[in-house]
Amino acid sequence: MKLFVGLGNPGPKYEGNRHNIGYMALDAIARAHDFPPWRKKFQALISEGAIGGARVMLMKPETYMNESGRAVGEALRFLKIDPADVAVFHDELDLAPSKVKVKLGGGIAGHNGLRSISAHIGNEYVRVRLGIGHPGSKDAVTYYVLNDFAKSERAWVSDLLDALARSAPYLAKGDDARFLSDVARFTQADAGGPEPRKASQALPPQTAGAPKDEAPAPQRQANKPHPAGERASKRQSALAENLKKWLSSRKSDG
Repeated sequence: MKLFVGLGNPGPKYEGNRHNIGYMALDAIARAHDFPPWRKKFQALISEGAIGGARVMLMKPETYMNESGRAVGEALRFLKIDPADVAVFHDELDLAPSKVKVKLGGGIAGHNGLRSISAHIGNEYVRVRLGIGHPGSKDAVTYYVLNDFAKSERAWVSDLLDALARSAPYLAKGDDARFLSDVARFTQADAGGPEPRKASQALPPQTAGAPKDEAPAPQRQANKPHPAGERASKRQSALAENLKKWLSSRKSDG
């Protein structure tokens, strides 16, 4: 059994906050993998199901961010699992928007939710760090995280949540490296980025596979007369022909 924890604050007031991206991630995973409706247990909202064949409990603590560890600790003791089987999805100021990193153990980087969890279950759990960017000033951090994502950010947030949900089976299996590579691949594709090219696609379509001594298409067109020059040449030929006919008619009249 794995325990996926999404950090955030409960209630509609905080629903769209940057600080709640952990909640958003679990909502996306629950929808994508057909989890049953959320129910209350362990001072949290939970839902149990399967992701890629692995049994997983999803948890959104309702104790507010600063007391998240109370809910996580209670669930951990009930499930009789190790802290390493817990993956916590949380916002990360020190990562660029939409970037993701996964790490077992490590510091809390001033995150109050992580501080509370570490106090209740120790430090050896998995962090799924979801980049939201930094406002640029330490004084602006509280306002920044407790406000909603801007309209201009919603596209990458949506793409990231979709990528997390699609890649979740690898996290459930403990394959963190594959989870991260798939998240990166899906977010790039959803954002319209180019898919990695195969060797046969290294050249543009008009030159791929062409003989080495054959000039590319743009160069082969270089000596073709410009349309304006063609029109001028035709006009000159017509004038010459008309002049020839006029001179011939003058000779006949003479």
